[in-house]
Amino acid sequence: MEGIQHRTVQANGINIHFAEKGQGPIILFLHGFPEFWYAWRHQIHALASLGYRAVAPDLRGYGDSEAPADVNSYTCFHLVGDLIGLLDAIAADKVLVVGHDWGAIIAWYLCLFRPDKVKALVNLSVAFHPRNPMNKPLESFRAIYGDDYYICRFQEPGAIETEFAEIGTDKVLKHMLTSVPAGPFYLPRGKALGDQLGTQITLPSWLSEEEMNYYVTKYEKTGFTGGLNYYRDMDLYVTHAFNLIFTGYELVIASMSDSCCPSSLYAFSLYCRSWELTAPWTRSRVEVPAKFIVGDLDPTYNTPAFKEFMNINELKKHVPLLEEVVVMEGVGHFVQEEKADEINQHIHDFFQRF
Repeated sequence: MEGIQHRTVQANGINIHFAEKGQGPIILFLHGFPEFWYAWRHQIHALASLGYRAVAPDLRGYGDSEAPADVNSYTCFHLVGDLIGLLDAIAADKVLVVGHDWGAIIAWYLCLFRPDKVKALVNLSVAFHPRNPMNKPLESFRAIYGDDYYICRFQEPGAIETEFAEIGTDKVLKHMLTSVPAGPFYLPRGKALGDQLGTQITLPSWLSEEEMNYYVTKYEKTGFTGGLNYYRDMDLYVTHAFNLIFTGYELVIASMSDSCCPSSLYAFSLYCRSWELTAPWTRSRVEVPAKFIVGDLDPTYNTPAFKEFMNINELKKHVPLLEEVVVMEGVGHFVQEEKADEINQHIHDFFQRF
């Protein structure tokens, strides 16, 4: 893309690729799943033209960045360590940060672990939720949503990758980028895309065939495992919008049955191990100026009790410097692509004060 430069640096012991454009204060853009730096193409051009240096890495396991084979290498500490290493490599002391989906989760972690590195934060789609010391997340997901819930389906190493390969990268990405329901997301075993497998997907106005092909070409090269490993080796923050602290809901915690296959038990143990690693941050707050934006058709906004939790007064209990919550009408999960101009304006309006 015109004017965007690409570099690869050593950070935290692995190669991290990033795209950048512009001069000025650095904005660090952190993508989610199933994306890579390209998800920020509209923001890179727009914010660079407004006097910022836009830096958008491929996160560990994505795109042209290195993807360690060991699922143990995708904890929150690895991911934040990568960002610190990247900032050191580009001689950035303190930056502005924008995150979406998993990128938002990692951005919350960055602010929690290293607030000295962040001037201000704009996060999209995934709100901050404090660690709940009483609930192991995967057990709760299974109890509430069942085994076909997408996070549960992502746990067994290799299983969903095999199904995705049979369906085809093109169909999987088109479905995930354009057809995610405004509610809990299910991938039934053996029928991951449900009844839509044979349905022709018409791309929305915000995603062209050329752009879609760019996503497909990259994922055909890399596969999905790197991104899926985030779900297999993350702690309670993986619950993001589906966190289990909602007022008024009593949760019944399910136990793993004896019939679970060994690979599922392995992934489960990793998942809970990471949850245990963040115990020192129980009841910690994010002490960074922040703004949060979500679409009202985003599944993270349409899961039971989330709307009740998702208001500025509630969130400010955990992010005291949160200044605004924006709920965009008629917008789904990929808000920075669906409403690029509006998101660009939100980012600029907030960051120009810092």
